[in-house]
Amino acid sequence: MKVFLVEDAPLLRDRLTALIDSVGASTVGHADGAREAIDAILAARPDVVVLDLHLKEGNGFDVLRAVAKAAPEIAFFVLTNHPIESFRAVATRLGARGFFDKSTEFEKLRDVLAAGA
Repeated sequence: MKVFLVEDAPLLRDRLTALIDSVGASTVGHADGAREAIDAILAARPDVVVLDLHLKEGNGFDVLRAVAKAAPEIAFFVLTNHPIESFRAVATRLGARGFFDKSTEFEKLRDVLAAGA
């Protein structure tokens, strides 16, 4: 399974890369801004995108909206510090297959990725 990371915090990106490796998947790229992420995801065509909502430029909803329209086969999993119910509803409506709180659900994301690897 090929995974692309959209995360603007380098330490968390490193932690996510280790998590992805631990489940037998591979990281095929990362971005910390929306425009960069959209272009790179569409070029890499990963199986999965792990997506933060708050980015250096733009937001995760911009990425989800653009990529889901152009490549609906890519699975998106949101991982955020802002697990607000209205954000979850928007992410789900835009096509996210999962929505996880960085503080309390990191291992749930690992389990979902492990099941797909």
